[in-house]
Amino acid sequence: MLVNLFVTLFLLLCSTFILKKLFNLPRNVYLLFMAQPLIASSSPIIVFIGGILASQLVTDPSIATLPLTLLILGVTIASIPAALLAKFKGRKFAIYVGLSLFLLASSLAMFSAIYASFALFCIASLLFGFGLAFSQQLRFAAIESTKKPDDIPTTVSILMLSGVFAAFLGPEVAVVAKDWLASPFGYAGSFFLLGILIVLAMLIMSAYKNTEIPETEVKGTPRSLALIMKQPIFLISVIVATLGYGLMSFLMTATPLSMHNMQGHSLVETKWVIQTHIAAMYIPSLFSVFLIKKIGYKGLMLLGSLLYSLVAIIAFSGQEVLHYWWALLLLGIGWNFLFLTGTSLLPQSYQSHERHKVQAANDFILFAFQAIASLMAGWLLFKAGWTIVVISSLPFITALFVVTFYYIRMANKKSLVSKKI
Repeated sequence: MLVNLFVTLFLLLCSTFILKKLFNLPRNVYLLFMAQPLIASSSPIIVFIGGILASQLVTDPSIATLPLTLLILGVTIASIPAALLAKFKGRKFAIYVGLSLFLLASSLAMFSAIYASFALFCIASLLFGFGLAFSQQLRFAAIESTKKPDDIPTTVSILMLSGVFAAFLGPEVAVVAKDWLASPFGYAGSFFLLGILIVLAMLIMSAYKNTEIPETEVKGTPRSLALIMKQPIFLISVIVATLGYGLMSFLMTATPLSMHNMQGHSLVETKWVIQTHIAAMYIPSLFSVFLIKKIGYKGLMLLGSLLYSLVAIIAFSGQEVLHYWWALLLLGIGWNFLFLTGTSLLPQSYQSHERHKVQAANDFILFAFQAIASLMAGWLLFKAGWTIVVISSLPFITALFVVTFYYIRMANKKSLVSKKI
């Protein structure tokens, strides 16, 4: 119902004021907190209805996840240009370029649904990816706005927490506005309403101000990217975030198709599972900062890896709604712990004047792996089935444990290379 959208937006506004009272962080962080869910709602829309709509537009269902793959490929392609544009033109300019790409993508997706054009939908998905590459820079913009290094985990957690609202906004937009505009298979109105949310995000970000880096922090000769990437702390942060994100995307992409198209579960049940998953990705941010203080990054990393193991066990157990629900719930929580750890550790690998190239390299690696994972998910699901999809995740879960124990060993020896070296 439309009222759910207004309630979600109202809760987002109330949460912003509450967090501002609880944490003494710069205004930029709270502007990003409000804008990010409006932008990020595009991802659950594509995840939820992208494969379903695409499967109705093509004769070969095995390529139904191509739009989602193109979205992630777009993130990969544009990740480096997004970082460079932020470096030379400022974060605010880059953010508005990304929002403009989102607006264009929403319009093309709307027309692709109206004219039942799979090719146009694929182009729109690629543009969504370009826009998401810029939106991924929001977490770095929040980190830059943070005055104290000790506040970085809190800042990242707050920004990740905003994803809870995206979890509810996206699927609700997809369902509520599905038939607002006439189209053969529906969903044209969903993309129209998404465009309205993007315009609202533009209005919010008009109050954002670029953060000036103090002169004392930019002295010294920048190291080469190759030298920075050789540091254990860089490798650990990137591998943990990449494997965590890739595995999440792999299983999440396959789930709606497996549930709705192959197992015959209803669209409402599928929406419920996806909403729960996306909410689980971000709600743990309420307490993950306190977990870091109690068990450290190494404990959080280990906990995330253990949760991924439970996901595989549950996914093997059956394909009823509750099996999908529990698997996707734990997958979301595990992703939160792993991605928060990787993102928070990354700034330890670079100095402030090296940040743009390191952030670009990090996002390129992460989303290139995610693009491959999402493409393989659809192909493997229709060719071999859900069980093989789950089995295929096991080597990567094992790799997570290897990296985690390596980090624990290195951290205990205090031999991780930091940005101070």
